[in-house]
Amino acid sequence: MSKLANKIYSILDKEYPETDTALEYKNAIQLLVSTILSAQCTDIRVNAVTKELFKKYRNVKDFAEAKTHVFEQEIKSTGFYKNKAKNIVSAAKIITKRFQGKVPRTMEELITLPGVARKTGNIVLNHAYGKIEGIAVDTHVKRVSGRLGLTSNTDPVEIEKDLMSLFKKEQWGKLSNLLIDHGRAICKARKPDCGPCVLNKMCPSADI
Repeated sequence: MSKLANKIYSILDKEYPETDTALEYKNAIQLLVSTILSAQCTDIRVNAVTKELFKKYRNVKDFAEAKTHVFEQEIKSTGFYKNKAKNIVSAAKIITKRFQGKVPRTMEELITLPGVARKTGNIVLNHAYGKIEGIAVDTHVKRVSGRLGLTSNTDPVEIEKDLMSLFKKEQWGKLSNLLIDHGRAICKARKPDCGPCVLNKMCPSADI
């Protein structure tokens, strides 16, 4: 199975050589906020919202001092805005008090923040700090890895464990972005475009 995983990685790496997170940010707190906002929302929408949001909120202190009722309206179009606003402002306050105003650099510390689970933790660690502790599992990663037969689990934590056991650690950080890119371009939720898919010959779900 690990040989298949390596082949899949190699093919996707060639198909999407410029892969990276689609979220736009300038520092760790902005990436953390963007990732929280991206839950049940497209990266395009998040970037549209944060383009203006980050002109007003530039650092942890700014987010910690945000008025929740105002912040809610500023992020409303990302969906679930009341919960997201509460989590972001609360997380910023905790970072200010407990972590000296700096976004934590370990998974153990990150997941103590409101609204932060392993997916968000992995994204922040990888893209803000260049640290690889796991694989970020979003809806695209969940769908594509399932269709490819890389996991039979539906829980993100279990999916992450399955993928970590199949792929080399040096591949973990990029793998998530590769699967996301492939999910957006080809292996779409409603109807995957199996015909031109570079993985169709090895995919148990391919309809060709």
